[in-house]
Amino acid sequence: MTSDPAPMSVDVISDVMCPWCFIGKRRLERAAEMAEGEFDLSVTWRPFQLDATIPAGGVDRREYLDAKFGGADQAQEAYARIGAAGASEGIDFNFEAIDVSPNTLDAHRVIRWAGGVDEATQGAVVEQLFRRFFLHGEDIGKTDVLARAAGEAGMDDALVRDLLATERDVEEVGAEAAHAAQIGVTGVPCFIFARRIAVSGAHEPETLIMAMREAAKETRAV
Repeated sequence: MTSDPAPMSVDVISDVMCPWCFIGKRRLERAAEMAEGEFDLSVTWRPFQLDATIPAGGVDRREYLDAKFGGADQAQEAYARIGAAGASEGIDFNFEAIDVSPNTLDAHRVIRWAGGVDEATQGAVVEQLFRRFFLHGEDIGKTDVLARAAGEAGMDDALVRDLLATERDVEEVGAEAAHAAQIGVTGVPCFIFARRIAVSGAHEPETLIMAMREAAKETRAV
């Protein structure tokens, strides 16, 4: 007689303008497949802003990367490595299509609202935003783009558009992102398993499964 998979909560602290977070999502999905029968994952996406100083309208992408990496050549080198890692996970990054580095506060608000629908909808919104930004170069700081992404994920796009025109959950998202920093999160993605074991970085699925097993062991020991 086989036992049922053990429930395993996964809090993913991430930012949708972070390419490693997209890669991390794919690796978590592979880990879930590899651990099928052992763990039943329940995934919640939590906010983090890589750069909260970016203005609401975003900034020129090339100028932003040049300033961040110390020049165009250094930025190109860094993103070549990311592109290779993405390709290994089936992600065809299209960095050249991105013209704007966005402020992601509104994107995180939409992700939060999606989580209020259900886990699948939240995951679908996150996927939509990653794909729109990194594959198609869409500005995920814009209301129209966010509303369409929400609609594609099964949400009421008109309602999302209306809510984005308000201050709904601005403070809550900011507080949650601040809490991540308070508990020691300095880089993303960060995966927290069963609220016990944290893994920072887009690690391979095997590493994530090891963390799940350790979290399950600690949970059983309580």
